[in-house]
Amino acid sequence: MCANVFGALKSLFGKPFDGGKRTMNHGSQQPQTQQMPGPFPGYGGPQGPYAGQHPALLRLSEVQKEIATLGPQVCTFSGLQNDREYKRLERELTRLQLEVDQVETEGRPELQQSRKRAAGEVEGLLRYLEGNATHPSRLAIEELTQEAQRLLNEGVVQPFRQGQALDAFEISEELVEAVQEVAMRMAQVKTGGSVPLRKARYKALTRVCAVQEILEGRVRTNTLALPLSDDTHEAVQRINQVMAQVSGARCQEVALLMGLRGRDSCAHLARILTELLVELDALDVSSNAAVRNYRKQVVEEITGLLKHLDLEGEGDETRRYDLAQNDSIREIEAIRGRVTVLREEVLRYGAIGQGSELQGLLTHLDQVDTGRNPCIREARRRAVLEVQALITYQDLREALGHRNPIPEEPPSHAAVWRVLASLSDLQAQVLSFDGKRADKSYMVLEELLTKQLLALDAVDPQGDQETKVARKQAVKLAQNILSYLDLKTDEWEY
Repeated sequence: MCANVFGALKSLFGKPFDGGKRTMNHGSQQPQTQQMPGPFPGYGGPQGPYAGQHPALLRLSEVQKEIATLGPQVCTFSGLQNDREYKRLERELTRLQLEVDQVETEGRPELQQSRKRAAGEVEGLLRYLEGNATHPSRLAIEELTQEAQRLLNEGVVQPFRQGQALDAFEISEELVEAVQEVAMRMAQVKTGGSVPLRKARYKALTRVCAVQEILEGRVRTNTLALPLSDDTHEAVQRINQVMAQVSGARCQEVALLMGLRGRDSCAHLARILTELLVELDALDVSSNAAVRNYRKQVVEEITGLLKHLDLEGEGDETRRYDLAQNDSIREIEAIRGRVTVLREEVLRYGAIGQGSELQGLLTHLDQVDTGRNPCIREARRRAVLEVQALITYQDLREALGHRNPIPEEPPSHAAVWRVLASLSDLQAQVLSFDGKRADKSYMVLEELLTKQLLALDAVDPQGDQETKVARKQAVKLAQNILSYLDLKTDEWEY
């Protein structure tokens, strides 16, 4: 656990942070009941003025025990400097630092070495704590979280608190897309394998993605013919009342998940929703299929809200971030490995018969279980884009191969096809590209693709509808190739 941290501390202080597991006899393998060798026999055994270890060594040993307790907490802390837990850890480590400084060594090398080692470990933990809380990636995660909070506060929470009619509560598709875009940017924040940064990213993402799912569910619900008229059935009036309560609970849950000062805790809101489920279950609607279906839809809404209310401890287990052994990641990586083989065959031999296999890989990816882990979702999304890029390239090559222009083809239409031929060649280079954005080859590809967009912009369809459609598709293709080039070079990790 925290192997990377210990390695960093080793490089800073010459010896690895061991969580206080090292003994304090500093190389002596003799039992403590025997006389210690060296120039200080007075405190080395029961014959000296101290029965056992020197008091300074005993105090430093107590400090090491406290380091062993605080070390794992520091290694997994994922918050910011203004968090209560950060201040507690900083206060405890500062106290230990002062206590180590006050240990009297009496000029003895063994005691000085022990004090120096303990001071180095405490200082290393302080630096590690501060470094992660102020890391640019940690600040980027917080900035994106605040952006999501602003969006949701303006689009959901404030309208609800201002007393807008709950039955007419609507979520715009623009808001859903904006939240989704924040989640995508957050999933791409670099962590460098740091456990605190991975934890911070994951905890923030789970909440944003949960809210996104809640909003998407509300958008879908708005298309239903709800609620029913009260006179449809004697139970409808109560179901309508529950629907109003669910609308309020939805806004409250968004506020709770995003830290927008919700009135109740997640546990309290979960109890309220569970009670509503029990009440709905007790209603007798067996005689009316429409009302029964209405109740079912309300129950599904409540169930959807409940599944997001257990996020309080989400991300506290570091094993959630060790995705190299995750079965879904292994499945995705196996598919990506196969895509790599197919891509090499296509680019090297011009093979174009893998369409059905590539479509099968897309189906397989769609079936990969991502659970609540946004990083696995992002890994799957990237794998899907890899497959789609290869499918698009093959489709374009096949279309170019079968192209048979007629003599009276409009010049503008022929110009679009010339650009498509150039895009096909550039896409082959993008598919095989394996560099960084600072590379000259990247900048050349980006410039050439931009020139193709400019060439398409210069095409005048002159009212020809077919040319308009072809140019529009070519522009979209060029933009997708540029996006895929960026995707391959953004150095994203799980």
